[in-house]
Amino acid sequence: MNVDNVRSQMRKGMLEYCILLLLHREASYASDIILKLKEAHLIVVEGTLYPLLTRLKNDNLLAYEWVESNQGPPRKYYSLTPEGETFLQGLEEAWTELANTVNHLKRTQNLLS
Repeated sequence: MNVDNVRSQMRKGMLEYCILLLLHREASYASDIILKLKEAHLIVVEGTLYPLLTRLKNDNLLAYEWVESNQGPPRKYYSLTPEGETFLQGLEEAWTELANTVNHLKRTQNLLS
């Protein structure tokens, strides 16, 4: 078993949650989303992000608006819809539960060692 493969799968599983977290704070342009994910050490490429943004939009979790740019053509800024906010809240609860479970197992293991 390859740790890098497992790590990659874990990151992919968290990507949707992380994108929604970023958009919860403010509407963002796709390049800004990629930059923020890279700053958080969650490396993502455009070929991964755009299909995910499209799927989240099609699921009515995201909306977008075109905003004029001083640096070229208008940019598409993504934001959460009310349904996206509700979905994010559910993911937050799931993440907290999962983190608590993992932390409990780690503490239990440390006590037994």
